[in-house]
Amino acid sequence: MAEDTSANLAIVTTDPTPSAIPQLPQAWTWWPLLPLFPYGRRPTLVQEIVPGRIWIFEQLHGVWYVAVPIRMTVVKVGEELLLYAPVPPTGEVIQALRSLETRHGPITAIVLPTASGLEHKLPVPPMARAFPSATVWLTPKQWSFPLNLPNAWLGFPNHRTRLLFEDGLPHPEQLDWIALGPLDLGLGTFLEVACFDRQTGTLLVTDALVTIPSTPPSVFDLDPTPLLFHARERGDEPLEDNPVQRRRGWMRTILFASYLRPESLVVPSWRDWMATAFASGSRSPRVHFGIYPFRWSPGWEDEFERLAGGISVAPVLERLVFPRARGSLVAWIRSLAASPGLVRLITAHHGSSYTLQTSELENLAFRLEHSAWAGDDGSMQTLGRIDRWLVRFGLVPPG
Repeated sequence: MAEDTSANLAIVTTDPTPSAIPQLPQAWTWWPLLPLFPYGRRPTLVQEIVPGRIWIFEQLHGVWYVAVPIRMTVVKVGEELLLYAPVPPTGEVIQALRSLETRHGPITAIVLPTASGLEHKLPVPPMARAFPSATVWLTPKQWSFPLNLPNAWLGFPNHRTRLLFEDGLPHPEQLDWIALGPLDLGLGTFLEVACFDRQTGTLLVTDALVTIPSTPPSVFDLDPTPLLFHARERGDEPLEDNPVQRRRGWMRTILFASYLRPESLVVPSWRDWMATAFASGSRSPRVHFGIYPFRWSPGWEDEFERLAGGISVAPVLERLVFPRARGSLVAWIRSLAASPGLVRLITAHHGSSYTLQTSELENLAFRLEHSAWAGDDGSMQTLGRIDRWLVRFGLVPPG
């Protein structure tokens, strides 16, 4: 099914120029703990997905302009609000949430639905401080590296932090909570908890499942620079903004994010890519001073088309987390498919609101059971080498 385009726009910041003074504060002061683009300035797009019931807050994050959406979902439960997978709580985010509270009731629950996703963990303590009356719900088996610290030492408020399942569940009268894991990662534990809102038929997931639209999500309207950067063939080409360039950049960004080094990507010698560095017109941080060490082989578009248009398991997790847990993943997907009245999927990355049929999840589970799994060929080669290295040094358990 296609992406759900029925969302009503609530808040949009449209000026992407770094010199612009935002009307609402977009500063994210914790960014040095996870130094990802766009670093200390995080513009946010807010959309209403189900009128008066569900909203999404979207930002960008990534490395070397390989930026993808990261998404928080707000669900109205009774006369209260619940936050699922918080994003960095900039002043802009907090002001938008205060506006929702005025119209729909207080935020009473903040849910961290993963045990391992650092980009989802870091925003939770400052979000909890911004809403001191809310209960913080964590998945069990939280961990940190290199020292495995107690939850209170990681910034979660001790007196109002609860563990999902072990200490109950938030709003079970309306919400179903479905766990994938715990799965042993060696260094820590993978555990993701999906949330199904029975009232709207909406399923929320974090990292395991993704939907990839054929065109870039609307959050890139806030700053299309990452797409335009990767749409080029050489580092000395200008950033040309048009729909064709945006889509080309989106396609390549997804291949980077999915495989780290896709098969169709060629890294030229340093002499080749340095030849375009610091060229006239490319001497600015926005274009990384003309440094662009990538070349794309003919037919790379076909690789994107094989990923786009439906629901799938995130390739990085398929190869690095799930090689030894296919059965658990399939069982989880089938339990999601059993959710009565399911019509919509919202993930924490890539595509946003996706109109979903139960049969798509059932078909996905069938394909996972009967097709090749977590291979080492094609674009999976780099991920496969990483997995073998982690096994070799005892950082993850062998298959």
